[in-house]
Amino acid sequence: MAPPSWLGQNWLDPRHLGILCSGLWLTAWLSLLVCLAATLLGVVLAAAIEYGGPAPRGLARLFIAAHRNTPLMVQVLLWYFGVPNLLPEELRFWLNAPHAIPLAWELVLSWPSYEFLAAWISLSLYSASFIAGEFASGLRAIPGGQREASRALGLNAWQELRWVVLPQVVAHVRQPMISQCTGAIKNTSLTMAIGVAELSYRSRQVESETLLTFQAFAVATALYLALILTTQWLAHARPPRWKTGR
Repeated sequence: MAPPSWLGQNWLDPRHLGILCSGLWLTAWLSLLVCLAATLLGVVLAAAIEYGGPAPRGLARLFIAAHRNTPLMVQVLLWYFGVPNLLPEELRFWLNAPHAIPLAWELVLSWPSYEFLAAWISLSLYSASFIAGEFASGLRAIPGGQREASRALGLNAWQELRWVVLPQVVAHVRQPMISQCTGAIKNTSLTMAIGVAELSYRSRQVESETLLTFQAFAVATALYLALILTTQWLAHARPPRWKTGR
């Protein structure tokens, strides 16, 4: 079936659709790594704010303020262009050279490019500054009496965190965390500025090759939408076990 006339006379061939799908895969992979790293760092920052002494609390707040109040694009460019200038020349060459780790059965694990590493670090630090605020709010929402009751029952600090505090915090921050993850997916588009071949980069590549501007960016928009809606559906698919009791 021919596409509607308002889409133009031409459409993208399977090869160009494959290029866009490869960009979608890299976007999804980068977003997943960013969400995992940002969540872990955000929990550490939130714990430093709520339970740390003056020095850890001050450093955590300084970190959050610095990353929240500067443009993300500047942070991406800083990690890609600025930080390597502070490294020894040998390390800089090693980071920019291709590497591979041989595995069993002739499988090879490729070391990520420095563009990918810079994108992952900058996006993770930026997202962590917001996730830390969400977790800190969740920790403050837990009544102090529950911690006292946990100690009265003989729970140690780890058991108190695992069985009493953390489940309630996760329930409080679940919805904001979904928003942060979808935001991380959209923020990956900025990394095209440093050559990361994610979906926005690939859509620009396809547009340059075919001159089908509307078609290239329309497909990219649809793929972004599909990825974000799938992420939201997976996040809402099953309520937490401590909420359902099953």
